[in-house]
Amino acid sequence: MTSPIKPPDGNWWDQPVNRRESIWLGLGVGWSLILFGWMSAWTRVGDQNPIGETFRIDAEDYREKLTDYKDRATETDDGLVPPDRDVYLQAMRFQWDGAPVVLETGTEYDIHLNSFDVQHGFSLRPEDALSKQINLQVLPGYEWVVPMTFDEPGTYHIICNEFCGQGHRSMHGTIVVEEG
Repeated sequence: MTSPIKPPDGNWWDQPVNRRESIWLGLGVGWSLILFGWMSAWTRVGDQNPIGETFRIDAEDYREKLTDYKDRATETDDGLVPPDRDVYLQAMRFQWDGAPVVLETGTEYDIHLNSFDVQHGFSLRPEDALSKQINLQVLPGYEWVVPMTFDEPGTYHIICNEFCGQGHRSMHGTIVVEEG
């Protein structure tokens, strides 16, 4: 099969490149290297990427862990106060089981996330600042343990940001952070 584009005549690869074209090529390569270096440094030093460990787990096994957590937690008017640093949340159509939760500022918590049924999104943001948020994917069959420390007291909203069905828009929960 031949190309519909007619090849140039003669030894086109031996022809010198126009100076203006060389400048644009140099600028393109230089800018690409700057962007690559910036992205590489940002992911290593920027301290914005979620960390944590992920484990394969059956939804029913996670459900047992969540039930045990809820039995050991103290229930208040604002929500569950975890018995230790571990907080268990399970996404399911169309709720966050384990929420609302009451936490303290300055304490590092391990937030355990799991989905019971389909893929969900975990978007956590303070009530008064929509620009400060973290977005994570929550998948069935996996437990994601994400360490989190809250510096500011207030109400933080948990919103599902992955479409999960007709009740998706009503899937939200809260984390109430009190002064420690």
